[in-house]
Amino acid sequence: MPSRRQIREAAIQFLYCADLEGGAPAANYRDTFWELLTESDRRSLMTSTFRALEHITQGRGDRLLELTERSINALARLSASEETLPLKEELQLVLRYESAWSARYDSLRKIPLLDLDNDHVVGQLESSIKAIFAMDRELNAARQRFLNSLEDHPALRPMLEPVGASLRRLQRISDRLRMLESPQDFPEQSDLRHIRESHADLSTLRRDTDEMVDVVLHNKKEIDETLAAIIENFAPERINPVDRAILRLSASELLTRPDVSPKIIINEAVDLAKKFGSTDSGRFINGVLDQLARR
Repeated sequence: MPSRRQIREAAIQFLYCADLEGGAPAANYRDTFWELLTESDRRSLMTSTFRALEHITQGRGDRLLELTERSINALARLSASEETLPLKEELQLVLRYESAWSARYDSLRKIPLLDLDNDHVVGQLESSIKAIFAMDRELNAARQRFLNSLEDHPALRPMLEPVGASLRRLQRISDRLRMLESPQDFPEQSDLRHIRESHADLSTLRRDTDEMVDVVLHNKKEIDETLAAIIENFAPERINPVDRAILRLSASELLTRPDVSPKIIINEAVDLAKKFGSTDSGRFINGVLDQLARR
């Protein structure tokens, strides 16, 4: 779970990068900003997801080979009647999807994980994993269509049961992939805990930071008027951009968060100034916010 400090640091960086004094609307910067800020975390998450995907799909090749061998006789029998041709076509579609999935997975495994410092490689890994998940959803739907159609031909079930059994064995792998794709929906899966928590932390960091930033954006005029009553000859553009972001964020909290001690808000602002600002930023921000808290 992201700490309050992490959230405030992200908010300061966004307010600084977005340059609230002009340019495009701040909302236009969000996606790009979050891609840059969370790059390292996303790289780690993608690596963990890939390792889990490798573990889940162990043995898939053997199961696919079993399906392919069992399908030879099944396809021959389904070709013998006009009535069963639709079922044959559905099985053929499943086999094409299974083959395409394997080819996509082979391409994914060729991505050089030792070169994850390269942004292009990270992006390639992320997009390939998403493509695997999307393709697996289509494959799952094709399997289910075939198995459902099989219910309409009870006389064929004994002959096609080996194919159905192979499909269900492959489906169990797909079920695990669904869990890997959306680990937050499967809290009981302890082996996905790290990935689930990583997803949740990134989501929570963005949500809470965006909420904090939106309060500043919504009340910017009132915040600046409040600061102008304290800072002599105040004009936003005359203040260091980092100091301006810290002042606005902290003033916003002093004005809208009575549940948080002013002392905590001021101390956190000074710490942010020491990390992101200049040598004199901490003293300047402390003085302004101290006066604001007294008022």
